[in-house]
Amino acid sequence: MIRHTLRQMARQGQPLARLLSTQSTDSTTTHFGSKTVPTSEKADLVGEVFSSVAGNYDVMNDVMSAGVHRLWKDYLVTGVMRVDETVAHLSQNPPPQTDPPTPAFRHLDVAGGTGDISFRSLDAINKSLGLSSHSPPNPSVPCPATVTVCDINPDMLRVGESRATSLYGSQNVEKMSDRTPSSPLSSSKPLSFWEGDAQSLPFPSSTFDIYTICFGLRNVTDPSAAIKDAYRLLKPGGRLLIMEFSHPKNPAVATAYDAYSFNVIPEMGERIAGDRDSYQYLVESIRKFYKQEELVEVMEEMGFVEVEYEELNLGVVAIHSGWKI
Repeated sequence: MIRHTLRQMARQGQPLARLLSTQSTDSTTTHFGSKTVPTSEKADLVGEVFSSVAGNYDVMNDVMSAGVHRLWKDYLVTGVMRVDETVAHLSQNPPPQTDPPTPAFRHLDVAGGTGDISFRSLDAINKSLGLSSHSPPNPSVPCPATVTVCDINPDMLRVGESRATSLYGSQNVEKMSDRTPSSPLSSSKPLSFWEGDAQSLPFPSSTFDIYTICFGLRNVTDPSAAIKDAYRLLKPGGRLLIMEFSHPKNPAVATAYDAYSFNVIPEMGERIAGDRDSYQYLVESIRKFYKQEELVEVMEEMGFVEVEYEELNLGVVAIHSGWKI
C-alpha cells in the first residue's frame, strides 16, 4: 500500500488548475480517446460506446483480462471495502434511528450498470447478516443495508437489472421503471438501479457510507466534478473508492502493456463484439487518464483526507481511497 497524506504528493512546479486541465485541452474541449472533441459532445460519444458494447461487456472483460478482472473486483469488495465487517459492526451497534426509518448502511456504486461490484457487495452484506439473497424484504421495515447502482447509460443498466432479477428475484430489485424521477431512494429493497450523470447525481447530500466507481471515472467528461459530487453524497466518515486502469511505472511493463492494449484489444473487440472502434476508444482513454499521484492530488483538492492508493498487477490497475471528514 502506498500512502499519501494531505497534500504530500502535490506536483512540484505544476499548480492544481493545470493538473485538472490535463483532462481537456481547454474549457470547451476535452479528450475522447486520442481525439479532441467539444466538451458538450463527450457524454453522448461515450454513451454510444457503452450502448454498443453493453450486450458483450462482461464477456469482453473476461476475454481481455483472462478473467483477472473478477479477482480485482473480489479484492475491492472483500479486501479493501470489507463491507461485510462494516455491516456486521452496525448490526451489533446500530446507529440512532431516523424518522422515517432508513437503512443503517448505504453503498452507492457509480458507473456500475451491469452490477459486478454491486452484486459482490450485496452478497457480502447478506452473508454478514445471515440472510438469504432470495428472501423477500418486509416492506414495513427498512433493509439493514442497501446497494444503489447508478450509471449514465440505460442500456448498461438494463443488462444489470436483468442479471439482478435472475440472481435475487424481482422482489429484491427496484428497477428504473419502478419509480418516477422524483422518487426517493428505496429503503425496502436491497438493490436499486438509477440512471444518472456522475458529475451531478440525483441523490441528497450526506446519504451514502461508501461510494465506489470502478473502471468508469475516466469516461466522465469532468472527473474532478464527479469526485466533488462524491464528496457531497458521502456521509461524514464515508469513503470513496476508485478502481481504474492506471499507468505502470516499470518501463518494461508499460511497453508490454501498451503493445497488448493497442494491438490485441481492438482486434478482440472486432472479432468478439463486432466493434473495433469502441474498444480502441477504451484503450486510448486509459492513456489520457490521471496518473496515480495526479488522482491523489485531485481527490485531496476536493476535500478527501487520508488519500492513498494501491497498485494491482504492477500498476495496470490502481485502487484509490479517500475519506470524508
